[in-house]
Amino acid sequence: MFDNPAVLFIQLLNSISFGMNLFIIAAGLTLVFGVLRIVNFAHGAFYMIGAYVAYSVLRTVGDTDLGFWAGVLGAALVMGVVAFFIERLLLNRLYDKDHMLQLLFTFALVLVLKDLVKMIWGSDTHSISAPPFFQGALDLGITRYPAYSLLLCVLGPLIALALWWAVERSRWGRIVRAARLDREMLSALGTDVKRVYSTVFVLGAMLAAIGGALAAPSSAVDPGMDGLVIINCFVVVIIGGMGSLLGSFIGALILGFVTVFGALLLQEWAIVAVYVLMVATLLIRPWGLFGQSDEDRH
Repeated sequence: MFDNPAVLFIQLLNSISFGMNLFIIAAGLTLVFGVLRIVNFAHGAFYMIGAYVAYSVLRTVGDTDLGFWAGVLGAALVMGVVAFFIERLLLNRLYDKDHMLQLLFTFALVLVLKDLVKMIWGSDTHSISAPPFFQGALDLGITRYPAYSLLLCVLGPLIALALWWAVERSRWGRIVRAARLDREMLSALGTDVKRVYSTVFVLGAMLAAIGGALAAPSSAVDPGMDGLVIINCFVVVIIGGMGSLLGSFIGALILGFVTVFGALLLQEWAIVAVYVLMVATLLIRPWGLFGQSDEDRH
């Protein structure tokens, strides 16, 4: 493989494509933890629902470019509405409770949402085609590469830049950072902290749904698709640092390269390499590459 530049280049792009799709999903988990301080086990279920909604929209509208992007938008909107009611009616009652209750709630939410998915769409496996405009391969000079995978390589950084601007440069971002640091003081200054929390949770869920819709053309849409992705998301945020968007971006790239090249070089031991990397990160820097320790945070 290393003697063939074209094969090596393809694997590099595969790593970036996989990593960027994973970043879009993990970014939502990072935002929710960074502000709400809740580890959301249901994030993978949100990803799954996004894929199913995109499938339903595409089947209704038709297998066209418009149908595909309508599916992505529909996935975000539907999941956003569902997340809003989950946060407003249930989750906001647990913000001041023990973390174990929060974990149990999000785990129970996974079971409920999986059963709802089976009731609505059944247990069959479905598939989604890439939008017609991005089907086929592009000639990159050194080799040809699938256009849709290349699209994911571009969308990931664009979404990362949009999130960075929203969190670091906008007025909403300043409010979100204040809520993360001292919600009592922010509330005393007249800001509706509950609305901030609700907005962040909805945005995180919408990112998961968008990631699910974008991943659907390259993976099967079935009721078990949330299992692996939530594990990968936790690996990403643990390596990058809980609550750090930059950490999620770098962590997703690291996981992408370890997964793709590990499968080629280590074969059946590839999955072990991922967990070894995570354990090594926890041993050397428990708060992640770009996270902050409790002392630094306070």
